[in-house]
Amino acid sequence: MRKVQAMIPKTKGRVAWESPANIALVKYWGKQPVQIPMNPSLSFVLKKSVVEINMDYVIDPDNDFKINRFTLNGKSSEPFSEKTEQYLVRLNNFFPFLKHTQLVIDSRSTFPHSAGIASSAAAFSALALCICTIDARINEKKGDGDEFMKKASHMARLGSGSACRSLYDGMVLWGETPLVSRSSGDHAIRLSDDLINNALMRLNDAILITDSSTKRVSSTHGHALMDHHPYREQRKIQSGINLEKMLAALAEGDFTAFGEVVESEALGLHGLMMLSTPPYLLMHPNTIRILEKVRMFREETAIPAYATLDAGPNIHLIYPETVKSNVLPFIEQELTPYCEGKQWIDDRMGDGPNRL
Repeated sequence: MRKVQAMIPKTKGRVAWESPANIALVKYWGKQPVQIPMNPSLSFVLKKSVVEINMDYVIDPDNDFKINRFTLNGKSSEPFSEKTEQYLVRLNNFFPFLKHTQLVIDSRSTFPHSAGIASSAAAFSALALCICTIDARINEKKGDGDEFMKKASHMARLGSGSACRSLYDGMVLWGETPLVSRSSGDHAIRLSDDLINNALMRLNDAILITDSSTKRVSSTHGHALMDHHPYREQRKIQSGINLEKMLAALAEGDFTAFGEVVESEALGLHGLMMLSTPPYLLMHPNTIRILEKVRMFREETAIPAYATLDAGPNIHLIYPETVKSNVLPFIEQELTPYCEGKQWIDDRMGDGPNRL
């Protein structure tokens, strides 16, 4: 014990990161131990939908690990404090100083949490960045660069699988696949710019909030139900086919092919939920109404706007920047009546996390 204490520096400080949610275009659903995706997924991060973590830390060899305060949007949050504590305890094997660290964590979210808009991805990626920054300070290493972000992506994955995809701008892949070199289940990678046509690098994402309440079935439970799912193996095959189609669409700048994969993946994800044992449904009546409206709008106008959902009832309407002037009136006039309190977020592709 004395040897361990001698290696732990006595120090204190403050670190803060803002990290974005991401939206998966090709979904992963189901896991292998430990937090490895059953199939590869592809996503991009958002600009406005972010979680900010401000972390004050005191490291002392005489301390035991403790979170002295945790707030979300200025209010105490016991459930999120417990999740954060469980996550940081899991990181003890990677960061021995955590066993002797006391923390004050104040978080802020710009969008509803636990409603299927990847709030956990934003939160755990921000937490991982904070811990990796403290580690870099202690060990006098760089707190940025490729190796730092790769490590942070690995650590974020241990909190929430999709969190590892929130570390990069552009198109981000998580999961090993022969289609992309350097791909890994341990951490996410950013697709090289030369693999993506410029026409698909300026995307908008209108997040339509049909229900901001906590969803009835958590993603963790949903993933677990894939362990014995009757379509588990077929899903692995289909996701690989869809990823190949998506990569081709990105390279060619084919927004129609891109959108077809996006919508197929979204509906396929929710189909897996409905075919689980026990079956469950996260889409709401207004979710269906918006999906129908989007399809009719596209058929009548030939404007490329496609809908996707993560594991929740809220819809992401994805469209290129070039047609925004056409899509915004459609959202305001046709879609907001089906949103909770006419609430929606006018978001777009983002630039990744920001150190504050």
